[in-house]
Amino acid sequence: MLMSYQKRIYGYECDIYGHLNNANYLPILEAARSEGLQQVGMPIQKLLEANWHVYVLRVEMDFIKAVQLEDIIEVRSRITAMNRLRSEWRQEIYNSAQELCFTAILQVVHVHNGKPARVPDDIWTHFLQFQA
Repeated sequence: MLMSYQKRIYGYECDIYGHLNNANYLPILEAARSEGLQQVGMPIQKLLEANWHVYVLRVEMDFIKAVQLEDIIEVRSRITAMNRLRSEWRQEIYNSAQELCFTAILQVVHVHNGKPARVPDDIWTHFLQFQA
């Protein structure tokens, strides 16, 4: 399932050129993943209550086209590869003209009680909804 998250770009998020500052991409990606987890019934708070965490190990980013001030962007998120210990997420940002502006590939590890661990069935079924 492809998860979608929309957001307007505000002035405080931009650099002096009126483009989305590169430092603000990661928080937007995090918000999109958090919203996606909400959409599949596994909000962050529920994971925390079960003592599960999703840690990002690596992020590979490609800046393709500048995102402009006050544009409404769409972040499309999906899991492209997954096992019970790790997953790979692909997130893309599109501008309001539906032009691809940015891609990110994230390597993620699933952690229980502070250590990498296999995700149990009750959480696994929620994560499967993200897989493309």
